[in-house]
Amino acid sequence: MSTPPRPRLKSLTPTMVDPHPAELASPQADLGDPEGVAEGVPTAVVPAQQRGDGRYPVAWLSICTPYEATPTARSSCLCGWDRRAFGARKVLVLIADHAGHRDTCPLRAPQEGRTAA
Repeated sequence: MSTPPRPRLKSLTPTMVDPHPAELASPQADLGDPEGVAEGVPTAVVPAQQRGDGRYPVAWLSICTPYEATPTARSSCLCGWDRRAFGARKVLVLIADHAGHRDTCPLRAPQEGRTAA
């Protein structure tokens, strides 16, 4: 008893007997609009340039309150302020601290030119 031969897993593509060299395309000048396009119709839609008003986010307050779980919060700022709180009372205190940080943050309220109280 002999085992039957295994079928081939890959199909090999036959090679060409007389390959032809690739033909070079003639260079065409890209002048004007493509043919068949109506005059005055844009051929590509270009998105409008977004121009900001100079404002950008500096501080973030993230609050997570999962159902029947301990609420958590994180207050962070580009100036280096980074605080976290766990529990309902501590989260409320962190919210107040985050609001108070707006007045003292050197990125939001530059200290130059301020007069002493």
